[in-house]
Amino acid sequence: QVQLVESGGGLVQVGGSLRLSCAASGFTFDDYHMAWYRQPPGKQREWVAIITSTGSPPRYVDSVKGRFTMSRDNAKNTVYLQMNSLKPEDTAVYLCHARRGVIDYWGQGTQVTVSS
Repeated sequence: QVQLVESGGGLVQVGGSLRLSCAASGFTFDDYHMAWYRQPPGKQREWVAIITSTGSPPRYVDSVKGRFTMSRDNAKNTVYLQMNSLKPEDTAVYLCHARRGVIDYWGQGTQVTVSS
């Protein structure tokens, strides 16, 4: 059974930090591109960051560059998103995504709320 389980969300003040984790199981993690998406309240889901299966340097949406860092640990089947200097506009449900070709999986998401 495929599972992507996000954790680490919560309530944080402006300028604070959070570290999200996504634990994967049920598929060959090393073969999948892993990404983080987010869905702000009342808005569409947007891509945040990605690490490919080949281990290329992560790529980020412009709005988080320099503040967020994505990493993956293939030994633990886990990806992380270190989020620093958080802003109110970072408030969203953060979802983990795995993709290999036409096959993809989504996690349930973890809520991040940045209060001013």
